[in-house]
Amino acid sequence: MGCFGFLKVMMFAFNGIIFLAGAAILAVGIWVKVDSSSIFGLIQALDNAPAGLSQVLNVGYLLIAIGAILLIIGFLGCFGAVKESRCMLMLFFIIVLVVFIAEVAGAVVILVFKPLAKDLIKKFGAEAVKSIKRDFGANPDVTGLWNSTMSGLKCCGFNNYTDFTDSPYYTYSLEKYPPQCCATMGPCDSATAFLSTLTIHGCFPKMRSLIADNIVVIGGVALGIAALEICAMVVSMTLYCQIGSKIA
Repeated sequence: MGCFGFLKVMMFAFNGIIFLAGAAILAVGIWVKVDSSSIFGLIQALDNAPAGLSQVLNVGYLLIAIGAILLIIGFLGCFGAVKESRCMLMLFFIIVLVVFIAEVAGAVVILVFKPLAKDLIKKFGAEAVKSIKRDFGANPDVTGLWNSTMSGLKCCGFNNYTDFTDSPYYTYSLEKYPPQCCATMGPCDSATAFLSTLTIHGCFPKMRSLIADNIVVIGGVALGIAALEICAMVVSMTLYCQIGSKIA
């Protein structure tokens, strides 16, 4: 096959995977925007949520944009390698380079604004608890969102079961807590909910724990993606130069 043919095959296979990944992310982004029962509806239900959280509601648009970019990158890489198009290969290189620079800049911004993020999460937590005490058991949307979240993550409330104290659900059920807050079957009273905190944690601590437990995996994936992007740029530029030498 030769080195040139091997690089073409690798370029096609690699960008074929990118194309499929872009299609999947695009589909998820569209689903997030059209599915009103998604977890992001919980943020919309908060009347006094911190202003910075409004950006979270744009996550669907972000996923759609990322998916579209990956589709374009995958198409340019595949078609450029197969057709030996120097123009497409150069466009592929430029787009991947821009994405790589944006990722590095994003990582720097996250590190710099980490204290701000903690403050934002703290404010969001306070508003989430207020929303639970005001609407859980009275507002079907808020109640359904929290029930889905707690059932999916096996957690209770934002911080713990006390978030539901004095909520409409707590009042109507004669001082009982949601069944997701208790590890045993039967009425979920305060004593049972308290004992269940050994195994059932708040949803925010649960998500924070999941991220902390998988931080090495997340970091490894990030480094792997960066390495793949560098390799893709090297391969595309190598093909670009070799095609140019064949033309000459």
